[in-house]
Amino acid sequence: MFGLRAWPTPFAKPLMPFFIASAITFYGVVKAQEAGVNTPEAMANPKNPYAIHKKAEGH
Repeated sequence: MFGLRAWPTPFAKPLMPFFIASAITFYGVVKAQEAGVNTPEAMANPKNPYAIHKKAEGH
């Protein structure tokens, strides 16, 4: 084929720090969101859809 190299070009190995940093950031954002919606003030807010589900589950 025209324009393709005859040898493979690594892409995952040089980008691995970015993949790891993305996973850590995603985990941190999820934990911060859970901490924010589980506060008593947020649970008393009728606009909080998470609170509706938590009350329905009985937690």
